[in-house]
Amino acid sequence: MAFIKKTILEKPSTNRAAPWRQAGFSLVEILVVLVIMGLLISVVAPKVLGRADEARVHKARADFSAIATALKMYRLDNYVYPSSEQGLQALVAKPSLEPVPRQWRAAGYLEELPLDPWGRAYLYLSPGTDKAFDIFTLGADGVKAGEGQNEDLIIWRLTAQQDH
Repeated sequence: MAFIKKTILEKPSTNRAAPWRQAGFSLVEILVVLVIMGLLISVVAPKVLGRADEARVHKARADFSAIATALKMYRLDNYVYPSSEQGLQALVAKPSLEPVPRQWRAAGYLEELPLDPWGRAYLYLSPGTDKAFDIFTLGADGVKAGEGQNEDLIIWRLTAQQDH
Protein backbone atom coordinates (compact mmCIF):
# COMPACT_ATOMS: atom_id res chain seq x y z
CA MET A 1 0.00 0.00 0.00
CA ALA A 2 2.86 2.36 0.76
CA PHE A 3 4.17 1.80 -2.74
CA ILE A 4 0.83 2.84 -4.25
CA LYS A 5 0.63 5.96 -2.05
CA LYS A 6 4.17 6.92 -2.93
CA THR A 7 3.51 6.49 -6.65
CA ILE A 8 0.32 8.53 -6.56
CA LEU A 9 1.72 11.34 -4.43
CA GLU A 10 4.95 11.74 -6.38
CA LYS A 11 5.18 14.39 -9.04
CA PRO A 12 4.74 12.99 -12.48
CA SER A 13 7.99 12.81 -14.38
CA THR A 14 8.61 15.59 -16.83
CA ASN A 15 9.65 13.73 -19.93
CA ARG A 16 10.42 16.37 -22.52
CA ALA A 17 10.34 13.98 -25.46
CA ALA A 18 6.71 12.96 -25.04
CA PRO A 19 5.09 16.42 -25.56
CA TRP A 20 7.34 17.05 -28.59
CA ARG A 21 6.10 13.92 -30.29
CA GLN A 22 2.49 14.89 -29.78
CA ALA A 23 2.84 18.52 -30.86
CA GLY A 24 2.92 18.20 -34.67
CA PHE A 25 2.16 16.08 -37.70
CA SER A 26 4.33 13.27 -38.89
CA LEU A 27 6.05 13.42 -42.24
CA VAL A 28 3.76 10.68 -43.56
CA GLU A 29 0.64 12.65 -42.58
CA ILE A 30 1.93 15.76 -44.34
CA LEU A 31 2.80 13.80 -47.48
CA VAL A 32 -0.68 12.21 -47.55
CA VAL A 33 -2.30 15.65 -47.32
CA LEU A 34 -0.07 17.01 -50.11
CA VAL A 35 -0.93 14.08 -52.38
CA ILE A 36 -4.66 14.58 -51.77
CA MET A 37 -4.36 18.31 -52.45
CA GLY A 38 -2.42 17.60 -55.65
CA LEU A 39 -5.14 15.24 -56.87
CA LEU A 40 -7.88 17.77 -56.10
CA ILE A 41 -6.01 20.57 -57.86
CA SER A 42 -5.41 18.41 -60.93
CA VAL A 43 -9.15 17.76 -61.18
CA VAL A 44 -10.42 21.26 -60.36
CA ALA A 45 -7.78 23.46 -62.08
CA PRO A 46 -8.77 22.68 -65.70
CA LYS A 47 -12.40 23.51 -64.94
CA VAL A 48 -11.50 26.79 -63.22
CA LEU A 49 -9.02 27.85 -65.91
CA GLY A 50 -11.61 27.17 -68.63
CA ARG A 51 -13.95 29.51 -66.81
CA ALA A 52 -11.42 32.35 -66.96
CA ASP A 53 -11.70 32.58 -70.75
CA GLU A 54 -15.49 32.46 -70.44
CA ALA A 55 -15.39 35.27 -67.86
CA ARG A 56 -13.32 37.44 -70.22
CA VAL A 57 -15.95 37.05 -72.94
CA HIS A 58 -18.69 38.00 -70.46
CA LYS A 59 -16.71 41.10 -69.42
CA ALA A 60 -16.28 42.13 -73.06
CA ARG A 61 -20.00 41.60 -73.68
CA ALA A 62 -20.90 43.81 -70.68
CA ASP A 63 -18.42 46.49 -71.77
CA PHE A 64 -19.79 46.40 -75.34
CA SER A 65 -23.29 46.91 -73.99
CA ALA A 66 -22.27 49.90 -71.83
CA ILE A 67 -20.30 51.51 -74.66
CA ALA A 68 -23.10 50.93 -77.20
CA THR A 69 -25.62 52.55 -74.84
CA ALA A 70 -23.32 55.57 -74.40
CA LEU A 71 -22.85 55.80 -78.18
CA LYS A 72 -26.62 55.78 -78.71
CA MET A 73 -27.04 58.56 -76.14
CA TYR A 74 -24.29 60.54 -77.89
CA ARG A 75 -26.14 60.11 -81.19
CA LEU A 76 -29.45 61.19 -79.65
CA ASP A 77 -27.84 64.41 -78.44
CA ASN A 78 -25.64 65.13 -81.49
CA TYR A 79 -27.42 63.38 -84.39
CA VAL A 80 -24.27 61.43 -85.37
CA TYR A 81 -21.96 58.88 -83.81
CA PRO A 82 -18.41 59.97 -83.01
CA SER A 83 -16.11 59.53 -85.99
CA SER A 84 -13.40 56.88 -86.01
CA GLU A 85 -10.85 59.68 -85.58
CA GLN A 86 -12.66 61.00 -82.50
CA GLY A 87 -12.87 57.46 -81.19
CA LEU A 88 -14.49 56.25 -78.00
CA GLN A 89 -12.70 59.03 -76.13
CA ALA A 90 -15.53 61.27 -77.41
CA LEU A 91 -17.74 59.59 -74.80
CA VAL A 92 -15.50 60.80 -71.96
CA ALA A 93 -14.20 64.18 -73.15
CA LYS A 94 -15.69 66.61 -75.65
CA PRO A 95 -13.97 66.08 -78.99
CA SER A 96 -12.25 68.96 -80.73
CA LEU A 97 -12.07 67.17 -84.11
CA GLU A 98 -14.83 67.57 -86.69
CA PRO A 99 -17.70 67.00 -86.43
CA VAL A 100 -17.56 68.82 -83.09
CA PRO A 101 -20.70 67.90 -81.12
CA ARG A 102 -22.97 70.87 -80.42
CA GLN A 103 -24.93 69.33 -77.57
CA TRP A 104 -22.28 67.27 -75.83
CA ARG A 105 -23.23 66.51 -72.21
CA ALA A 106 -21.12 68.35 -69.67
CA ALA A 107 -20.74 65.16 -67.61
CA GLY A 108 -19.90 63.09 -70.67
CA TYR A 109 -21.45 59.77 -71.60
CA LEU A 110 -19.08 57.51 -69.65
CA GLU A 111 -17.04 58.30 -66.55
CA GLU A 112 -14.10 56.44 -68.04
CA LEU A 113 -13.49 54.07 -70.90
CA PRO A 114 -13.32 50.45 -69.83
CA LEU A 115 -10.33 48.38 -70.89
CA ASP A 116 -10.75 45.06 -72.63
CA PRO A 117 -10.26 41.88 -70.55
CA TRP A 118 -6.54 41.91 -71.44
CA GLY A 119 -5.95 45.51 -70.32
CA ARG A 120 -5.99 47.25 -73.72
CA ALA A 121 -8.33 49.91 -75.08
CA TYR A 122 -11.33 48.78 -77.09
CA LEU A 123 -11.16 49.63 -80.78
CA TYR A 124 -13.88 51.63 -82.52
CA LEU A 125 -14.84 52.11 -86.14
CA SER A 126 -17.55 54.45 -87.45
CA PRO A 127 -19.11 53.74 -89.82
CA GLY A 128 -18.69 50.06 -89.06
CA THR A 129 -18.35 47.19 -91.49
CA ASP A 130 -22.05 46.30 -91.58
CA LYS A 131 -23.59 48.59 -88.96
CA ALA A 132 -23.34 52.23 -87.94
CA PHE A 133 -20.34 51.44 -85.70
CA ASP A 134 -18.12 48.55 -84.64
CA ILE A 135 -16.57 48.01 -81.22
CA PHE A 136 -14.02 45.24 -80.97
CA THR A 137 -10.93 43.88 -79.27
CA LEU A 138 -8.17 41.76 -80.76
CA GLY A 139 -8.17 39.10 -78.04
CA ALA A 140 -5.36 37.99 -75.76
CA ASP A 141 -2.59 38.27 -78.37
CA GLY A 142 -3.57 41.77 -79.57
CA VAL A 143 -3.22 40.68 -83.21
CA LYS A 144 -5.98 40.54 -85.82
CA ALA A 145 -7.64 37.13 -86.17
CA GLY A 146 -6.92 34.13 -84.00
CA GLU A 147 -8.63 31.26 -82.27
CA GLY A 148 -9.54 30.46 -78.69
CA GLN A 149 -8.50 33.22 -76.31
CA ASN A 150 -6.75 35.00 -79.21
CA GLU A 151 -10.02 35.33 -81.13
CA ASP A 152 -11.15 38.86 -81.96
CA LEU A 153 -14.29 39.85 -80.07
CA ILE A 154 -16.69 42.05 -82.04
CA ILE A 155 -19.84 43.59 -80.60
CA TRP A 156 -22.22 42.29 -83.23
CA ARG A 157 -20.90 38.73 -83.13
CA LEU A 158 -21.15 38.58 -79.33
CA THR A 159 -24.66 40.04 -79.20
CA ALA A 160 -25.79 37.59 -81.90
CA GLN A 161 -24.37 34.67 -79.84
CA GLN A 162 -26.12 35.98 -76.74
CA ASP A 163 -29.48 36.09 -78.53
CA HIS A 164 -29.25 32.42 -79.55
